[in-house]
Amino acid sequence: MSKLITHYQNLYHQYGPGPEAVQYSNFESQNARFEILTQIDNELNSILDIGCGLADLWAFIRSKGDKSLYLGLDIVPEFIKFANERFDDDSKAQLVSSLDPLPLGYDYAILSGVFNNKIDNNWEFMTDTLKSMFKACNKGISFNAMSLYVDYFDPDLFYVDPAKVLDFCKKDLGGYPVLRHDYILSKDGFPFEFVIYVYKSPNFFGDL
Repeated sequence: MSKLITHYQNLYHQYGPGPEAVQYSNFESQNARFEILTQIDNELNSILDIGCGLADLWAFIRSKGDKSLYLGLDIVPEFIKFANERFDDDSKAQLVSSLDPLPLGYDYAILSGVFNNKIDNNWEFMTDTLKSMFKACNKGISFNAMSLYVDYFDPDLFYVDPAKVLDFCKKDLGGYPVLRHDYILSKDGFPFEFVIYVYKSPNFFGDL
């Protein structure tokens, strides 16, 4: 993890507190991801943001008038320091420089971009993180990852079969997963990533 921390520290020092520091190309694509991730529920009463970066997810949620409670967690000290200063006057937001252990009691745990960088044990890291997220939340988790169904592979990024991840979420987490591979992040873009929601209880669509 130390190499990953150093990687993001270098980006932060190079670009400052903008989307490039957290490995997004621009705010538009970043917010497009947030839009998909937060569609897990119409009411996000409390949110645990795993690998929150500069807490841009909270800025996105606040811009929509949401009244949720928010806790952002990250391992990069510079990110947390900036985010705490950014939302110093917001009583609904809290930022913490730690990922272990995940606090309990939040309805939804959301993760964006954390699984993208190639490390020595990507699959183990992903599955361990998802287990911790699912255990910590009350209602469900929402996360994204890079898909194997792409027309170009970056050697520094981790790509995974969406079906394999869906299978893990169903069999190992024991939840009720929904796979989203139906979106693009720019007008002429390619669907190079996917989102999975995993609910703790099934959604009911019958007669009330």
